[in-house]
Amino acid sequence: MLVSVRIIAGSLRSRTLEAPVGLATRPTSDRLRETLFNVLAARIAGAAFLDLYAGSGAVGIEALSRGAARVEFVERAPAALKVLRGNLERLGLRAGFRIHAAAVGAFLRRAAAASKPEPREKRERYEVVFLDPPYDAAEEYAATLGLLGGSALGLLAADAVVIAERRRKERLEDRYGALERTRLLEQGDAALSFYAVARPSAPQ
Repeated sequence: MLVSVRIIAGSLRSRTLEAPVGLATRPTSDRLRETLFNVLAARIAGAAFLDLYAGSGAVGIEALSRGAARVEFVERAPAALKVLRGNLERLGLRAGFRIHAAAVGAFLRRAAAASKPEPREKRERYEVVFLDPPYDAAEEYAATLGLLGGSALGLLAADAVVIAERRRKERLEDRYGALERTRLLEQGDAALSFYAVARPSAPQ
């Protein structure tokens, strides 16, 4: 079963997307997406955006609509990948994105390993990372945030923001390796936790 969600703003404003229903690929609500992008407004234009557990692609496509330079979609569920590709095709989007049909952990480990031999200025880095694991896979939060704050830290730009969508009743840590929570927004039964790369403490 599919439901429709809409693109809120930008070049594709008011166009509709299909999204599969269910905990495995739960679409981010229009209202929560609007809240998310209101916070990110100053960061999106020209940004490299990483959409983990992309599902229908609603969040990453919203980023493209608002001027992101490129979006990387990471999703492994075949049904969600079919919907994601269908949404991009119906919108006529043929550039500015890549789809990675892979588990998020495997993608991050592979991308981090591939970036290490590259000179720092040539490495792929992301200014915005969004992750929305299935609500019934709570262990994915710690695993993914732990990678982003640890061995995959080199994938993040110095001023990157990492946002995790979760159930409001689920609790995330304030810190995962080098990632430190800077903001928490709650809306209905969902919440958004914002993380940034912690700056080293000044010597005493």
